[in-house]
Amino acid sequence: MSIGTEELAHLEIIGAILYQLTSDLTAEQIIKEGFDTYFVDHTLGVYPQAASGTPYTAAFMQSKGDPIADLVEDMAAEQKARVTYDNILNLVDDPDIIDPIRFLREREIVHFQRFGEALGMVRDGLDRKNYYAYNPAFKGR
Repeated sequence: MSIGTEELAHLEIIGAILYQLTSDLTAEQIIKEGFDTYFVDHTLGVYPQAASGTPYTAAFMQSKGDPIADLVEDMAAEQKARVTYDNILNLVDDPDIIDPIRFLREREIVHFQRFGEALGMVRDGLDRKNYYAYNPAFKGR
């Protein structure tokens, strides 16, 4: 739960950065920077979407109810978020953006490590015959 709450805080930080960057834009700047299609739908409101324009959806959060599958999915999500922050850092030179993005990037690394530790604990608790590391609750009917 605490990591999920922190992930929502990441979204809030990104939203605040975007708001600060766009709140004083003129109509001419909005058009010149290619922000006009977004503006038509959302004005300057923060609307969670990917850089490609794909709106945020709960489908981005995968859960199978299998601790191994879910932890591996969580680890992959943390790495994908880290790469996104890496890409942002390669594009910007504003310290007011760089500093919070570096902070968020560091948190993704820590989350990846914690999920990895949890995965190790789950694997350590598996029956020795379960060498494929499948869900220990699976009865194989």
